[in-house]
Amino acid sequence: MFRSILVTGGCGFIGANFVRLLLERGHAKIVVLDKLTYAGRLENLAGVDVPIVVGDITNLELVRHVCKTHNIDLIVNFAAETHVDQSILNPFVFTQTNVQGTHVLLEVARELGIRFHQISTDEVYGTIDGDHHSLETDPLRPRSPYSASKAAGDQLVQSYHVTYGLDTTISRGSNNVGAYQFLEKVVPLFTTNAILDLPLPVYGDGLQMRDYTHVLDHCTGILAILEHGKIGEVYNVGAGATISNLEMLEILLETVQKPKSLIRHVADRAGHDKRYSVNVQKLQQLGWNAQFSPRAAIATAAKWYLEHPNYWQPVRQSASFKAYYERQYANRLEAAA
Repeated sequence: MFRSILVTGGCGFIGANFVRLLLERGHAKIVVLDKLTYAGRLENLAGVDVPIVVGDITNLELVRHVCKTHNIDLIVNFAAETHVDQSILNPFVFTQTNVQGTHVLLEVARELGIRFHQISTDEVYGTIDGDHHSLETDPLRPRSPYSASKAAGDQLVQSYHVTYGLDTTISRGSNNVGAYQFLEKVVPLFTTNAILDLPLPVYGDGLQMRDYTHVLDHCTGILAILEHGKIGEVYNVGAGATISNLEMLEILLETVQKPKSLIRHVADRAGHDKRYSVNVQKLQQLGWNAQFSPRAAIATAAKWYLEHPNYWQPVRQSASFKAYYERQYANRLEAAA
């Protein structure tokens, strides 16, 4: 379909899995643009033969140069700051990348006539009450600096479609799990904690409901949108089922064969959304269906970390990760002791 695809944030968790899927599906030319922040790692694309340009999506001249040099006709924007806890600690970084960076990419896409796909999140809908499953037409009610910055990016994308006629689509994914996810996220963090016999600091009562989706299901969903989706539309991507964070912990502990006694309930984070759940019928109408249940997705992800200690051990031993973990969890665990 596309002559040359630019994957921004392609050295991150979901982006790297998407690059690998594109290559498996026979897409000939893929270019990665990544700032290589703490969560963007060259190791995520080890053994993958694609050009990797190191740079920031907020740099308009760089983005324009990359797109012209490689004759890009599709941008898939994974580049983002994504961790809610980090957004509470340092919100300005999130607006810079997720809003300004998205705007730069859109402007270059408009100048050069490039189709644009935005990777968003179900968190833009905010916490969901009752039995409702978020529809793509629901109002956006973000409740953290992270989700607010992603909602702003979505609205910029839609404004460029309406105002300039730019070919755009948006996917809003639920909580992804799988290979190459950075250790600040809950499943790899708690899996590696459990492997190391460290306590698992669960926010609040642990009854927050999430739609845990395997990253490969997310990536095939994005491909379905690119191949069959309607220009200008938004599509939810998820497993279509929710479980509580406590259930998630039980699954990963069972997978790595560690006891539930490692679970520690700690002080909740500010503005913690109680429930996310997306309606995925619109994407299913394109012929897509999730292949992993939330249980299978979590178990598969936990097993991957169990089998790949060489991937995550250097991260856990790094000074930056240790400082983050201390700042985020030390006081909470001490208070819960």
